[in-house]
Amino acid sequence: MARKSLIQKFLNTLAWSLVGALLLILAVISLFRFVNPPTSSFMLGYRLAEPGQALHQEWVGLSDISPWMPLAVVASEDQRFPHHWGVDFSAIRKALAEYTAGEGLRGASTITQQTAKNLFLWNGRSFVRKALEAGLALGIDSLWPKKRILEVYLNIAEFGPGIYGVESASQLYFGIPARRLSPVQAARLASVLPNPKVLSAMNPSPYVWDRVAWIQGQMSQLSGLNYLRGVLK
Repeated sequence: MARKSLIQKFLNTLAWSLVGALLLILAVISLFRFVNPPTSSFMLGYRLAEPGQALHQEWVGLSDISPWMPLAVVASEDQRFPHHWGVDFSAIRKALAEYTAGEGLRGASTITQQTAKNLFLWNGRSFVRKALEAGLALGIDSLWPKKRILEVYLNIAEFGPGIYGVESASQLYFGIPARRLSPVQAARLASVLPNPKVLSAMNPSPYVWDRVAWIQGQMSQLSGLNYLRGVLK
């Protein structure tokens, strides 16, 4: 009887701990809808890994970012961004079908999932991290408007070693504020997001230039700036 009582007590404690953790996470997500995050897990990780290296990041509102930049990242990373609920289950099913058919396992992360990962989690391919990422993305999408998701993402995304956020990337790579980015410059920045520690927007390789051309083509096919008009208004 005493053993059953201890097990029941442990399970009750665990359940309340999980509820408390969930409520805390929802509170933080709700707070960041209105308050700009002071840092991110990726930035903290960089400071720990490279304590002697400079970290560049400057927050700017979405109104101070060229409208070509959100279009470029949507065209490159997540073309169904205006339509899904934070997790693109259609893209996940397609990626799993391709993997089952013998093709490589490709990523199917949405911009919302990448925002959740960059803000709260760590890099890696474990199923535990992907599950946490998906759960956080669903919470973010339900509590933030799409416009806020793009704003946070563009301010915390890594564009090169120690370079976080589109304002710092624009200033360092092109010598201009993010509000003046041209379509090709926006595509150059978006082209390095899959692997910013290897791909360079400053000195693009032939592979990066191919990605830039592809992204520009996708931006055009998505009807240009009209595609995100409903999201950004």
